[in-house]
Amino acid sequence: MKWGGYRRLVRKRADAVRIYTRRGAHWTKRFPRVVEAVRQLNAHSALIDGEGIVYDHAGMPSFDLLHSRKHDKAGSLLAFDLLELDGAELCREPLIDRKSKLQKLLAKAKDGIEFNAHIEGDGTAIFEHVCKLGHEGIVAKQKDLAYESGRSQRWLKIKNPNSPAMKRVEDGTF
Repeated sequence: MKWGGYRRLVRKRADAVRIYTRRGAHWTKRFPRVVEAVRQLNAHSALIDGEGIVYDHAGMPSFDLLHSRKHDKAGSLLAFDLLELDGAELCREPLIDRKSKLQKLLAKAKDGIEFNAHIEGDGTAIFEHVCKLGHEGIVAKQKDLAYESGRSQRWLKIKNPNSPAMKRVEDGTF
């Protein structure tokens, strides 16, 4: 599921945790809950791919709250991929295996980081359900693929045309 936040990479080495944007900007100070949660993970090192979000009062991710910076202390990470664990490069492993390792790593995680599950089934039905819930959309990937950095023709991002993010694009406010 695409939640309506910012893509983030989180690097853990011993007790040091860094949060980066896709273009390499540091966001470590903006997400103290994520930093503390990742610091507590049972791993010496890890590289986690995810989406930084802030929940609103109804429990829905809010791009506006995330973008405002006033709610940085409430930021969370919805983790969807694990690229390295304790020095082992995982990028060549199938997505489903990486997600399984990520789920185990996050099983006892503290508040601030959550596992974003892989949903299998009829893509159209899943997309329609996600849209009804009001989320931004879905990212469709084959479970047997290795990791590929950046945009790829091997996976699809399908956006909900009625999501707040799409309305901002249409209105020119984004």
